[in-house]
Amino acid sequence: MMIKKIFLISLIFPVMLSCKEDNSKEISDEMAEVEVSNESVTHNISADRPDLNISILMDLSDRIDPKLHPNSTMEYYQRDVGYIKSIVDNFENHLRNKRSIKMNDFIQLYIDPEPSDKELNSKLNELKLEFDRHNATKDYILSASDLYGSISNDIYLKAIEDDNYVGSDIWRFFKGKVHDYCIKPDFKNVLVILTDGYIYHEDTKIKDGNLSTYLTPKVVNASKLNTIKWKEIMEKEHYGYIPATDGLQNLNVLVLGINANKQNPFEEDIVKKYWSDWLGSMGVENYEIKTAELPSNMESIIEKFILN
Repeated sequence: MMIKKIFLISLIFPVMLSCKEDNSKEISDEMAEVEVSNESVTHNISADRPDLNISILMDLSDRIDPKLHPNSTMEYYQRDVGYIKSIVDNFENHLRNKRSIKMNDFIQLYIDPEPSDKELNSKLNELKLEFDRHNATKDYILSASDLYGSISNDIYLKAIEDDNYVGSDIWRFFKGKVHDYCIKPDFKNVLVILTDGYIYHEDTKIKDGNLSTYLTPKVVNASKLNTIKWKEIMEKEHYGYIPATDGLQNLNVLVLGINANKQNPFEEDIVKKYWSDWLGSMGVENYEIKTAELPSNMESIIEKFILN
């Protein structure tokens, strides 16, 4: 009987060891999967996508001044920084779902008029990033978000510290630069404009009847648009922005940060109509115009606009 027991134990023990090894291997594999997934969070998207050319146009007018336009929840310049992070995160996601051999993507940030500060111009130049099969390493791709986050924050803080807001010449940017800077053939060209919606620069004030190159709350009041019949008046009297160019069918425009005068309950709609009419008059077919919501509430909107 003792011999039989020893024989049975000798048969069972290797099986138990084998089961233990298999279980350990399964646990080890599961841990490896967790480590890989935690290394970086990437949403899977189709690799069969057009190359991306993303431009960000930053409005450094007094809209970002925390003293003039305070917001206890989150300052408006901080919201911009959050939007920029979301834009770059989605750009990174786009890159990481492409094969290296197919890399050919661009992202850049503009300020208009260009700053006279040489150091600031040098920082803007750092944000002109090109990714191709020769340089698109994982580390380089993942560095974009940190680079954009730190430099964009520095730009806003410097502008607020200088306290010399001359306005943002968005109209002239469209007139003279958008074709050269923001549009490449056979790319998905995306221009994201961070602005409160009021276009104004002291050097670009042109009027043609009720069309103009600028809009301010004073202009809205003077035009008697602060009424429930604002839309009827706008269309009848032909109020709006002067078209700055044409042929922008290959440009997708996302306007973020609309922050209209709260004293006029119709002003947000007026500002949005100025923009939608203007973009349409220049040939832009795909555009969205959004208010200055918290960045967390804008993430899905930004993702869909860039990646869909």
